[in-house]
Amino acid sequence: QVALVESGGGLVQAGGSLRLSCEASGSTFSINAMGWHRQAPGKQRELVASINNSGFKNYAGSVEGRFTISRDNTKNTVTLQMNSLKPEDTAVYYCNAYTVVDYYGTNYWGKGTLVTVSS
Repeated sequence: QVALVESGGGLVQAGGSLRLSCEASGSTFSINAMGWHRQAPGKQRELVASINNSGFKNYAGSVEGRFTISRDNTKNTVTLQMNSLKPEDTAVYYCNAYTVVDYYGTNYWGKGTLVTVSS
């Protein structure tokens, strides 16, 4: 089991920046990758960015060049630096951890943190 706690959401004007952080606890040794997803009102949850144990990063096209994901394995944290925010970035952002135990994969989710970008 892995527990995830997010922090750092809030209200920001378009063009501004926010930094989201997520700390994992529990069976962190089993984490294969961590990332961030978001869900806007009336829309499906979508991947924003992810980073695996090898440091490989993956970004949604809509955030590439504006958002940066990083990970500190010693502290079991993942951070999303969001710059040049746009109103369409408004959503609840969820931290995600993907674990693999005995070849069986499991996704864990945080409770989410709201990011609101005003125009």
